[in-house]
Amino acid sequence: MELGIIGLPGSGKTTVFNALTRANRPTTVASSGRLELFSAVVDVPDVRVDVLSKIYHPRKTIYAKVTYTDIAGLDQDLGKTGLTGELRNKIAPMDAFVHVVRAFENELVPHVAGSVNPQRDLETLDGELLLADMITVENRLARIHESLHKGARGDERKALLESQELFERLHAALDAGTPLRDLDLTAEESAGLHGYSLLTLKPVLVLLNAGEEPLDPQKVLTYKHKHSTVLSIQGKLEMEIGQLPPDEAAEFMAEFGIKELALSRVIQASYKLVGLQSFFTVGEDEVRAWNVKVGANAQEAAGVIHTDLARGFIRAEVISYDDHIAEGTMAAARKAGKVRLEGKEYIVQDGDILHIRFSI
Repeated sequence: MELGIIGLPGSGKTTVFNALTRANRPTTVASSGRLELFSAVVDVPDVRVDVLSKIYHPRKTIYAKVTYTDIAGLDQDLGKTGLTGELRNKIAPMDAFVHVVRAFENELVPHVAGSVNPQRDLETLDGELLLADMITVENRLARIHESLHKGARGDERKALLESQELFERLHAALDAGTPLRDLDLTAEESAGLHGYSLLTLKPVLVLLNAGEEPLDPQKVLTYKHKHSTVLSIQGKLEMEIGQLPPDEAAEFMAEFGIKELALSRVIQASYKLVGLQSFFTVGEDEVRAWNVKVGANAQEAAGVIHTDLARGFIRAEVISYDDHIAEGTMAAARKAGKVRLEGKEYIVQDGDILHIRFSI
Protein backbone atom coordinates (compact mmCIF):
# COMPACT_ATOMS: atom_id res chain seq x y z
CA MET A 1 0.00 0.00 0.00
CA GLU A 2 1.44 3.37 -1.02
CA LEU A 3 0.18 6.85 -0.10
CA GLY A 4 1.53 9.99 -1.71
CA ILE A 5 2.04 13.00 0.57
CA ILE A 6 1.01 16.25 -1.10
CA GLY A 7 0.63 19.82 0.07
CA LEU A 8 1.14 23.45 -0.83
CA PRO A 9 4.63 24.96 -0.36
CA GLY A 10 5.32 25.60 3.33
CA SER A 11 2.64 23.17 4.53
CA GLY A 12 5.25 21.01 6.26
CA LYS A 13 4.62 17.88 4.23
CA THR A 14 8.27 16.80 4.40
CA THR A 15 8.16 17.32 8.17
CA VAL A 16 5.10 15.07 8.28
CA PHE A 17 6.87 12.54 6.04
CA ASN A 18 9.77 12.49 8.51
CA ALA A 19 7.38 12.12 11.46
CA LEU A 20 5.53 9.19 9.87
CA THR A 21 8.63 7.37 8.60
CA ARG A 22 11.30 8.47 11.10
CA ALA A 23 13.29 9.70 8.13
CA ASN A 24 15.58 12.71 8.27
CA ARG A 25 14.96 14.53 5.00
CA PRO A 26 15.82 18.25 4.97
CA THR A 27 12.71 20.34 5.60
CA THR A 28 14.11 23.75 4.67
CA VAL A 29 15.22 23.14 1.08
CA ALA A 30 13.20 25.18 -1.41
CA SER A 31 11.35 23.20 -4.06
CA SER A 32 13.08 23.12 -7.44
CA GLY A 33 9.73 22.69 -9.17
CA ARG A 34 10.87 19.33 -10.54
CA LEU A 35 8.96 16.16 -9.81
CA GLU A 36 10.86 14.32 -7.07
CA LEU A 37 9.65 11.38 -5.02
CA PHE A 38 11.09 10.06 -1.75
CA SER A 39 9.63 6.87 -0.29
CA ALA A 40 9.87 5.00 3.01
CA VAL A 41 8.17 1.86 4.32
CA VAL A 42 6.82 1.80 7.88
CA ASP A 43 5.15 -0.74 10.13
CA VAL A 44 1.41 -0.50 10.77
CA PRO A 45 1.09 -0.41 14.59
CA ASP A 46 -1.05 -3.32 15.79
CA VAL A 47 -1.21 -4.41 19.41
CA ARG A 48 -2.56 -7.79 18.26
CA VAL A 49 0.78 -8.59 16.65
CA ASP A 50 2.52 -7.73 19.93
CA VAL A 51 0.21 -10.02 21.92
CA LEU A 52 0.59 -12.93 19.48
CA SER A 53 4.35 -12.51 19.53
CA LYS A 54 4.37 -12.83 23.32
CA ILE A 55 2.36 -16.06 23.04
CA TYR A 56 4.50 -17.74 20.37
CA HIS A 57 7.95 -16.22 21.03
CA PRO A 58 8.76 -16.44 17.31
CA ARG A 59 12.17 -15.89 15.76
CA LYS A 60 10.63 -13.08 13.69
CA THR A 61 7.74 -10.69 14.26
CA ILE A 62 6.58 -8.83 11.15
CA TYR A 63 3.96 -6.10 11.01
CA ALA A 64 1.85 -5.09 8.04
CA LYS A 65 3.53 -2.38 5.96
CA VAL A 66 2.55 0.94 4.44
CA THR A 67 4.66 3.07 2.09
CA TYR A 68 4.64 6.86 2.25
CA THR A 69 6.00 8.90 -0.64
CA ASP A 70 6.84 12.58 -0.32
CA ILE A 71 5.90 14.09 -3.70
CA ALA A 72 7.79 17.29 -4.48
CA GLY A 73 6.71 19.38 -7.46
CA LEU A 74 3.10 18.19 -7.63
CA ASP A 75 1.89 21.62 -6.59
CA GLN A 76 3.51 23.57 -9.43
CA ASP A 77 0.65 24.88 -11.61
CA LEU A 78 -0.83 21.39 -11.88
CA GLY A 79 -4.22 22.54 -13.11
CA LYS A 80 -2.67 24.65 -15.89
CA THR A 81 -0.22 22.15 -17.30
CA GLY A 82 -2.02 18.87 -16.68
CA LEU A 83 -0.26 15.62 -15.90
CA THR A 84 3.05 14.89 -17.54
CA GLY A 85 3.76 11.35 -18.63
CA GLU A 86 6.34 11.07 -15.86
CA LEU A 87 3.88 12.18 -13.21
CA ARG A 88 1.21 9.79 -14.47
CA ASN A 89 3.63 6.88 -14.28
CA LYS A 90 4.74 7.81 -10.77
CA ILE A 91 1.35 8.34 -9.15
CA ALA A 92 -0.66 5.66 -10.97
CA PRO A 93 0.31 2.90 -8.49
CA MET A 94 -0.49 5.03 -5.43
CA ASP A 95 -3.50 3.95 -3.45
CA ALA A 96 -4.34 7.29 -1.80
CA PHE A 97 -3.08 10.76 -0.94
CA VAL A 98 -2.15 12.31 2.39
CA HIS A 99 -3.03 15.97 1.92
CA VAL A 100 -1.04 18.04 4.45
CA VAL A 101 -2.71 21.35 5.32
CA ARG A 102 -0.84 24.03 7.24
CA ALA A 103 -2.32 25.19 10.55
CA PHE A 104 0.82 26.53 12.27
CA GLU A 105 2.29 30.03 12.48
CA ASN A 106 6.00 30.48 11.83
CA GLU A 107 7.56 33.83 10.95
CA LEU A 108 10.60 32.04 9.55
CA VAL A 109 8.39 30.21 7.03
CA PRO A 110 6.04 32.81 5.51
CA HIS A 111 2.87 31.42 4.02
CA VAL A 112 2.78 31.68 0.23
CA ALA A 113 -0.67 33.30 0.42
CA GLY A 114 0.33 35.74 3.18
CA SER A 115 -1.73 34.16 5.96
CA VAL A 116 -2.52 30.80 7.51
CA ASN A 117 -5.98 29.63 6.46
CA PRO A 118 -6.41 25.82 6.43
CA GLN A 119 -9.82 25.82 4.74
CA ARG A 120 -8.59 28.04 1.91
CA ASP A 121 -5.43 25.98 1.40
CA LEU A 122 -7.39 22.73 1.35
CA GLU A 123 -9.73 24.11 -1.28
CA THR A 124 -6.80 25.50 -3.29
CA LEU A 125 -4.98 22.21 -3.78
CA ASP A 126 -8.24 20.30 -4.18
CA GLY A 127 -9.08 22.76 -6.93
CA GLU A 128 -5.77 22.03 -8.66
CA LEU A 129 -6.49 18.30 -8.57
CA LEU A 130 -10.00 18.90 -9.93
CA LEU A 131 -8.58 20.95 -12.79
CA ALA A 132 -6.01 18.28 -13.59
CA ASP A 133 -8.78 15.68 -13.76
CA MET A 134 -10.87 18.01 -15.91
CA ILE A 135 -8.05 18.19 -18.47
CA THR A 136 -7.85 14.40 -18.55
CA VAL A 137 -11.62 13.97 -18.90
CA GLU A 138 -11.96 16.62 -21.63
CA ASN A 139 -9.10 15.06 -23.59
CA ARG A 140 -10.78 11.67 -23.39
CA LEU A 141 -14.14 13.09 -24.49
CA ALA A 142 -12.44 14.78 -27.44
CA ARG A 143 -10.88 11.47 -28.53
CA ILE A 144 -14.21 9.67 -28.18
CA HIS A 145 -15.95 12.34 -30.28
CA GLU A 146 -13.25 12.05 -32.94
CA SER A 147 -13.60 8.27 -33.12
CA LEU A 148 -17.38 8.49 -33.36
CA HIS A 149 -17.07 11.16 -36.05
CA LYS A 150 -14.85 8.84 -38.08
CA GLY A 151 -17.69 6.34 -38.23
CA ALA A 152 -16.98 3.70 -35.59
CA ARG A 153 -19.50 0.86 -35.89
CA GLY A 154 -20.78 -2.20 -34.10
CA ASP A 155 -19.21 -3.16 -30.76
CA GLU A 156 -16.62 -0.41 -31.06
CA ARG A 157 -19.33 2.25 -31.38
CA LYS A 158 -21.29 0.76 -28.49
CA ALA A 159 -18.20 0.81 -26.25
CA LEU A 160 -17.41 4.40 -27.25
CA LEU A 161 -20.95 5.57 -26.47
CA GLU A 162 -20.84 3.89 -23.06
CA SER A 163 -17.48 5.51 -22.36
CA GLN A 164 -18.81 8.86 -23.52
CA GLU A 165 -21.74 8.62 -21.11
CA LEU A 166 -19.41 7.82 -18.21
CA PHE A 167 -16.96 10.61 -18.98
CA GLU A 168 -19.77 13.11 -19.38
CA ARG A 169 -20.88 12.19 -15.85
CA LEU A 170 -17.32 12.73 -14.65
CA HIS A 171 -17.15 16.07 -16.45
CA ALA A 172 -20.41 17.26 -14.86
CA ALA A 173 -19.14 16.33 -11.39
CA LEU A 174 -15.80 18.06 -11.85
CA ASP A 175 -17.49 21.13 -13.31
CA ALA A 176 -19.58 21.31 -10.13
CA GLY A 177 -16.44 21.10 -7.99
CA THR A 178 -17.15 17.53 -6.88
CA PRO A 179 -14.23 15.11 -6.50
CA LEU A 180 -14.79 11.90 -8.43
CA ARG A 181 -14.55 9.74 -5.30
CA ASP A 182 -17.95 11.21 -4.31
CA LEU A 183 -19.63 9.51 -7.28
CA ASP A 184 -21.35 6.15 -6.90
CA LEU A 185 -19.40 4.35 -9.59
CA THR A 186 -19.88 0.65 -10.21
CA ALA A 187 -16.95 -1.74 -9.78
CA GLU A 188 -16.84 -2.12 -13.57
CA GLU A 189 -16.75 1.65 -14.10
CA SER A 190 -14.02 2.11 -11.51
CA ALA A 191 -11.93 -0.64 -13.10
CA GLY A 192 -12.34 0.98 -16.53
CA LEU A 193 -10.99 4.29 -15.18
CA HIS A 194 -7.91 2.76 -13.57
CA GLY A 195 -5.54 3.67 -16.39
CA TYR A 196 -6.44 7.37 -16.48
CA SER A 197 -4.71 8.36 -13.20
CA LEU A 198 -7.66 10.49 -12.11
CA LEU A 199 -6.41 12.16 -8.96
CA THR A 200 -9.75 12.92 -7.30
CA LEU A 201 -10.75 9.26 -7.51
CA LYS A 202 -8.10 8.39 -4.96
CA PRO A 203 -9.03 8.32 -1.25
CA VAL A 204 -7.67 11.26 0.74
CA LEU A 205 -6.41 11.57 4.30
CA VAL A 206 -6.50 15.29 5.11
CA LEU A 207 -3.84 15.92 7.74
CA LEU A 208 -3.97 19.21 9.60
CA ASN A 209 -0.39 20.12 10.50
CA ALA A 210 -0.69 21.92 13.85
CA GLY A 211 1.89 23.94 15.77
CA GLU A 212 2.79 23.77 19.45
CA GLU A 213 -0.79 23.18 20.56
CA PRO A 214 -2.96 20.28 19.33
CA LEU A 215 -6.00 21.20 17.25
CA ASP A 216 -9.39 19.62 16.73
CA PRO A 217 -9.63 19.43 12.92
CA GLN A 218 -13.42 19.40 13.04
CA LYS A 219 -13.30 22.93 14.48
CA VAL A 220 -10.93 24.18 11.80
CA LEU A 221 -11.97 22.37 8.61
CA THR A 222 -15.13 21.38 6.82
CA TYR A 223 -14.51 18.45 4.51
CA LYS A 224 -17.49 16.20 3.80
CA HIS A 225 -16.44 13.87 1.02
CA LYS A 226 -16.58 10.12 0.57
CA HIS A 227 -13.47 7.99 1.00
CA SER A 228 -11.89 10.79 3.03
CA THR A 229 -10.61 11.09 6.59
CA VAL A 230 -9.56 14.22 8.49
CA LEU A 231 -6.99 14.09 11.31
CA SER A 232 -4.46 16.43 12.89
CA ILE A 233 -0.81 16.03 13.83
CA GLN A 234 1.81 18.24 15.46
CA GLY A 235 4.24 17.47 12.70
CA LYS A 236 7.38 19.20 14.01
CA LEU A 237 6.96 17.82 17.53
CA GLU A 238 6.28 14.29 16.30
CA MET A 239 9.23 14.45 13.91
CA GLU A 240 11.56 15.46 16.73
CA ILE A 241 10.26 12.70 19.02
CA GLY A 242 10.48 10.14 16.24
CA GLN A 243 14.16 10.90 15.70
CA LEU A 244 15.08 10.34 19.36
CA PRO A 245 16.34 6.97 20.68
CA PRO A 246 13.39 4.96 22.10
CA ASP A 247 14.34 5.53 25.76
CA GLU A 248 14.73 9.29 25.29
CA ALA A 249 11.50 9.47 23.29
CA ALA A 250 9.60 7.69 26.08
CA GLU A 251 11.10 10.04 28.68
CA PHE A 252 10.18 13.09 26.59
CA MET A 253 6.61 11.87 26.11
CA ALA A 254 6.21 11.17 29.82
CA GLU A 255 7.53 14.64 30.69
CA PHE A 256 4.99 16.33 28.42
CA GLY A 257 2.13 13.95 29.21
CA ILE A 258 1.96 12.51 25.70
CA LYS A 259 0.38 9.05 25.94
CA GLU A 260 0.37 8.15 22.23
CA LEU A 261 1.95 9.68 19.18
CA ALA A 262 -0.56 10.83 16.59
CA LEU A 263 1.50 9.13 13.90
CA SER A 264 0.17 5.76 15.08
CA ARG A 265 -3.39 6.96 14.47
CA VAL A 266 -2.39 8.44 11.13
CA ILE A 267 -0.75 5.21 9.95
CA GLN A 268 -3.73 3.11 11.05
CA ALA A 269 -6.14 5.57 9.40
CA SER A 270 -4.10 5.38 6.19
CA TYR A 271 -4.36 1.60 6.26
CA LYS A 272 -8.13 1.61 6.69
CA LEU A 273 -8.72 4.45 4.23
CA VAL A 274 -7.72 2.31 1.26
CA GLY A 275 -9.91 -0.59 2.37
CA LEU A 276 -7.25 -2.87 3.84
CA GLN A 277 -7.47 -5.17 6.82
CA SER A 278 -5.04 -7.52 8.54
CA PHE A 279 -4.98 -11.26 8.92
CA PHE A 280 -2.27 -13.17 10.76
CA THR A 281 -0.10 -16.24 10.44
CA VAL A 282 1.46 -17.56 13.64
CA GLY A 283 4.07 -20.08 14.72
CA GLU A 284 7.45 -20.51 16.33
CA ASP A 285 9.25 -19.29 13.22
CA GLU A 286 7.19 -16.19 12.58
CA VAL A 287 4.22 -14.13 13.71
CA ARG A 288 3.16 -11.93 10.84
CA ALA A 289 0.41 -9.51 9.84
CA TRP A 290 -0.58 -9.45 6.18
CA ASN A 291 -2.44 -6.83 4.12
CA VAL A 292 -5.58 -7.94 2.32
CA LYS A 293 -8.47 -6.01 0.81
CA VAL A 294 -11.71 -5.98 2.78
CA GLY A 295 -13.96 -8.55 1.11
CA ALA A 296 -11.09 -10.79 -0.05
CA ASN A 297 -11.68 -14.53 0.13
CA ALA A 298 -9.46 -17.21 1.68
CA GLN A 299 -7.81 -18.16 -1.61
CA GLU A 300 -6.93 -14.51 -2.30
CA ALA A 301 -5.47 -14.22 1.19
CA ALA A 302 -3.44 -17.36 0.55
CA GLY A 303 -2.07 -15.71 -2.59
CA VAL A 304 -0.90 -12.73 -0.53
CA ILE A 305 1.31 -15.12 1.45
CA HIS A 306 2.58 -16.98 -1.64
CA THR A 307 1.18 -17.66 -5.09
CA ASP A 308 1.75 -21.41 -4.59
CA LEU A 309 -0.65 -21.40 -1.62
CA ALA A 310 -3.40 -19.91 -3.78
CA ARG A 311 -2.67 -22.23 -6.70
CA GLY A 312 -2.75 -25.37 -4.54
CA PHE A 313 -5.38 -24.17 -2.05
CA ILE A 314 -7.33 -26.95 -0.32
CA ARG A 315 -8.71 -25.49 2.91
CA ALA A 316 -7.96 -22.74 5.39
CA GLU A 317 -7.87 -23.33 9.12
CA VAL A 318 -9.37 -20.18 10.62
CA ILE A 319 -9.69 -18.80 14.13
CA SER A 320 -10.44 -15.22 15.10
CA TYR A 321 -7.86 -13.32 17.11
CA ASP A 322 -10.38 -12.79 19.93
CA ASP A 323 -11.18 -16.51 20.16
CA HIS A 324 -7.49 -17.40 20.21
CA ILE A 325 -6.79 -14.95 23.04
CA ALA A 326 -9.86 -16.11 24.97
CA GLU A 327 -8.73 -19.76 24.83
CA GLY A 328 -5.08 -18.99 25.51
CA THR A 329 -3.44 -21.51 23.19
CA MET A 330 -4.16 -22.94 19.76
CA ALA A 331 -4.49 -26.42 21.29
CA ALA A 332 -7.14 -25.17 23.71
CA ALA A 333 -8.92 -23.37 20.88
CA ARG A 334 -9.03 -26.56 18.81
CA LYS A 335 -10.41 -28.48 21.78
CA ALA A 336 -13.09 -25.82 22.25
CA GLY A 337 -14.08 -26.08 18.59
CA LYS A 338 -13.03 -22.52 17.80
CA VAL A 339 -10.78 -23.49 14.86
CA ARG A 340 -12.82 -23.85 11.66
CA LEU A 341 -12.09 -25.32 8.23
CA GLU A 342 -13.13 -22.94 5.47
CA GLY A 343 -13.15 -23.20 1.68
CA LYS A 344 -11.69 -20.85 -0.91
CA GLU A 345 -14.78 -18.59 -0.99
CA TYR A 346 -14.69 -17.82 2.73
CA ILE A 347 -14.55 -14.03 3.24
CA VAL A 348 -11.59 -13.20 5.43
CA GLN A 349 -12.34 -11.01 8.46
CA ASP A 350 -10.04 -8.50 10.10
CA GLY A 351 -8.05 -10.29 12.79
CA ASP A 352 -8.45 -13.80 11.39
CA ILE A 353 -5.55 -16.16 12.03
CA LEU A 354 -5.09 -18.45 9.02
CA HIS A 355 -3.24 -21.65 8.34
CA ILE A 356 -3.47 -22.64 4.67
CA ARG A 357 -3.66 -26.29 3.66
CA PHE A 358 -2.46 -26.74 0.10
CA SER A 359 -1.03 -29.21 -2.39
CA ILE A 360 0.89 -28.58 -5.60
